[in-house]
Amino acid sequence: MKKLFYLLLLVTAFNTACKKSSTDAGAEVPVSNVADLPAGAKDGVVFINNGTSAIITLYAPGKKSVSLIGDFNNWSATASVMKNTPDGNTWWVQIDNLNPATEYGYQFYVDGTLKVADPYCEKVLDPDNDQYIFSTVYPGLKAYPTGKTTGIVSVMQANQAVYTWKYSSFSRPEKNNLVIYELLIRDFTTEHTYASTLAKLDYLIGLGINAIELMPVNEFEGNSSWGYNPSFYFAPDKYYGTKTALQNFIDECHGRGIAVIMDMVLNHSFGQSPMVQLYFDGTKPTSSSPWFNVDAKHPFNVGYDFNHESSATKKFSKDVMKFWMQQYKIDGFRFDLSKGFTQKSSVDDAQFRLYDSGRIATWKDYNAYIKSIDPNFYVILEHFAEESEEKVLAGDGMMLWNNMNYNMNEATMGWLDNSNFQWGFYANHGFAKSENLVGYGESHDEERLNYKNITYGNASGSYVIKGNLATSLKREALAAAFLFAIPGPKMVWQFGELGYDINIDYNGRTGEKPVKWDYYSDPNRKALYDAYAKFIRLKKNNPIFNSTSSTYNLAGGIKYIKLVEGTNTVVVVGNFDVVSQQANIDFGTSGTWADAVGNGITMGSTFYTATLVPGEYHVFSKTALK
Repeated sequence: MKKLFYLLLLVTAFNTACKKSSTDAGAEVPVSNVADLPAGAKDGVVFINNGTSAIITLYAPGKKSVSLIGDFNNWSATASVMKNTPDGNTWWVQIDNLNPATEYGYQFYVDGTLKVADPYCEKVLDPDNDQYIFSTVYPGLKAYPTGKTTGIVSVMQANQAVYTWKYSSFSRPEKNNLVIYELLIRDFTTEHTYASTLAKLDYLIGLGINAIELMPVNEFEGNSSWGYNPSFYFAPDKYYGTKTALQNFIDECHGRGIAVIMDMVLNHSFGQSPMVQLYFDGTKPTSSSPWFNVDAKHPFNVGYDFNHESSATKKFSKDVMKFWMQQYKIDGFRFDLSKGFTQKSSVDDAQFRLYDSGRIATWKDYNAYIKSIDPNFYVILEHFAEESEEKVLAGDGMMLWNNMNYNMNEATMGWLDNSNFQWGFYANHGFAKSENLVGYGESHDEERLNYKNITYGNASGSYVIKGNLATSLKREALAAAFLFAIPGPKMVWQFGELGYDINIDYNGRTGEKPVKWDYYSDPNRKALYDAYAKFIRLKKNNPIFNSTSSTYNLAGGIKYIKLVEGTNTVVVVGNFDVVSQQANIDFGTSGTWADAVGNGITMGSTFYTATLVPGEYHVFSKTALK
């Protein structure tokens, strides 16, 4: 995440935070109300007696009284007083005479002043935002209990609709062969649903991607959002559809050979979160909070900063991870702002990014926990910390985002001074394996490459990038040939393959963007899609694109990447200048070379010498590529 984005969300955090202060002081809990937690109880709700009873639990150390209020007791604050465990940390109550088929709204009434929803619930009712969710998106949504209570309400039901999984034998792509498509459900189709996104799966299959990375889908504040303002971590946000619709989306992706990666936001939470509200002084968390720092430890934070050295936060985070892995069969997490999982204070990124042994220990612990559940699970970090720290995390098997946007965009615009994107190569990070570096030219967080091409592109004579859509799109194809030739997993931001060229700040940075499926019918944009599809296919079908033997020169106008594996050699060469340039590259072998994007050549020496016009590129190979 960029600091600008976080500052925008910070406004939301302060506007939506609970205004009541929880009280840490008060009368002692009566001895008669102290009781051990029943066997089988856990955080949240556990149904017993065939769903006619439920044990509901809340972890809230230091509170003096908690009652359960809800549909089952007409929202009475005295009918279901909760018991407190002997250590004073956990509150629980058993509710009987439930109908297993009925959805029940409920809240915790804490210390006679605060009503909060269940942090572990799988569905919430929002009095402000649910009215804007159409029945076509979320059929049969339970009505908010207006007049009975206020604030977010949690929902429980014993006999929920159970999704029957169809594709249990899905085999995830190898890390090195991952081509990830980062996708925001809200802005991918006008219907903004899992079902409407699923209807576009053939388009994504045609592109050749083998993983979809969903921007956050757990409950966030409001309806229209990037999702980095989370409030409930076990509940899918209703604005995109039902729980079973999300499960069906994942299942159908698996059936088509596509892994699904979930963007997980555990650096911070926002004011709608009951965990924030339980220990809050009106402006920020109190020092009694089991989960949150009073003040953020780093300069990139928005909302309220989790303390990942707290045992309570560690438990909660692991519960969240395990839940999505098991209940939704997610294939990986992309952890937002993973660098923020620190208790070392900093005021700028120069301090924030420095090697942090505590942060490393936290991530090794989380990674070990995830791998204990699923050894092949993808753990991807948006880290951007000191190289020595990232090297340790990569050595532990984690994958790290690698942002090439600035240098690659300078190259596509034809401005050469800062156009060297060799940071895309894993060895430059000190990594032992290419599989640990997820390279990309665009993500949700960067300006769109083609917007800058059209707005700021270079020109010389009749060769003009700025304002010229056809040329700008061809520059994108040129860059894609190089991106997918760099060994290691790659990521594409949605519609980048069609040259999406609407400013990231249109309608506000995180605001809704036009959904441009009409791009696909534009021949120039379709040609870019086809180029992406070709390069993705070459990457997936030819192991040489994961070669450990590479040489390159990515400075200047003529750029090239040379890969060697066994008897085959691949050389990708292109002219990123706006004038013709002479290429003079040692291919290592003379003779006949195939070109995946044009006609083959025959070389009388090992050196390739040719004049390339602006934007011209080739993908030469000694043995024809599949």
